[in-house]
Amino acid sequence: MRYAAITSRLADLGSGKWTLHIRARQLKAEGADIIELTIGEPDLPPDRSLLDECQRAMNAGRYRYSNGRGEPAVVAALAEKYRRRRADVTAENVLCFPGTQTALFAVMLGLVEAGDAVLVGDPLYATYEGVIRSTGAHHVLVPLKPEFGFHMRAKDLEKAITPECRVLLLNTPHNPTGAVLTAAEIAAIGEVARRHDLWIVCDEVYEELVFDAAFASPFDNADLAERTVVVSSISKSHAAPGFRSGWAVGPVEFTNRLLPISETMLFGVQPFIADMTAYALTHEIDTAKKMREAYKRRAGRIVDGLADAPGVLVLPPEAGMFTLIDVSGTGLSGAAFAWALLEEEGVAVMPGSSFGEEAQNFLRVSLTVPDSDIDEACRRISSLAERLTARKERRA
Repeated sequence: MRYAAITSRLADLGSGKWTLHIRARQLKAEGADIIELTIGEPDLPPDRSLLDECQRAMNAGRYRYSNGRGEPAVVAALAEKYRRRRADVTAENVLCFPGTQTALFAVMLGLVEAGDAVLVGDPLYATYEGVIRSTGAHHVLVPLKPEFGFHMRAKDLEKAITPECRVLLLNTPHNPTGAVLTAAEIAAIGEVARRHDLWIVCDEVYEELVFDAAFASPFDNADLAERTVVVSSISKSHAAPGFRSGWAVGPVEFTNRLLPISETMLFGVQPFIADMTAYALTHEIDTAKKMREAYKRRAGRIVDGLADAPGVLVLPPEAGMFTLIDVSGTGLSGAAFAWALLEEEGVAVMPGSSFGEEAQNFLRVSLTVPDSDIDEACRRISSLAERLTARKERRA
């Protein structure tokens, strides 16, 4: 039987990058003592008020068809949220989707196709390549170097551009590195995008999980307004990933052109979840504050806990729910170390190779577990690092 080309384009981009995580879950189900530090799932529950609002809406009959753009209350709340950042935003700038991933998929469908290219930083979030390839376009990697804090530099972007490039996919705060671009860096990147007539699609799902740096966005720069689209959701900000409630905000012409794509895919989100999202966006809820404090504290505990581990270097994040650890000094790649760590010490982390070439020597470690688990994981990582470096020295 025949299949569409998209099935071949995405054949190697499904769950394969999460093989270690899947194996860890299997071992845990079999009773093994596994500390799971793989995926970015908040360990806090959503605020009770959000669950109550969702239930209230369902009980009130808010489970019928919606419309393509989004329920009026949540569209209005999103317009107000972004109007605080840029005064010209209206409801026409907003489209609602079930989660950031769906928003990003639809946005890419609307901007690129076969023969086009999308620029994206390396390391990159694991699903970006699939989102780009699904359109028929291909990605062009812009190296994000650890010596520059994994911040994208305008000159590296300029060097990577090819004639096929149509879109720059930014992610700030960044997953997996936790890097937060400054307003000056964004302005310089934006100037390159203007010269080469690139769209800027900015994934800002970690916006409310910035530790000490100032959050900045190309969306807030009036000179970039005509070419910038933001995608985000309440998954991270309100610890509500399972509700799948996200959005895209961009120029009116863009949202109007994208609306038929959204309607073809979904024809609306769930009204009861939209009501909950509108409530989340219009009330003071301290979930993000609690997560910021916890993730920053846990990143510090990893720095301290691995300070004496041989061959290991922690790169503290500026935001988000992960930290990267360079294990190249142990003599193993990130992937080899991660599998040894699971098999020998019962700690599951993501190999950096799941996030691109520039992260080959790294582990991505989730901060979404209790402090006691973080401390025990550090003890086990140190134990493995000591054995590996001892072997390395004996071979030398």
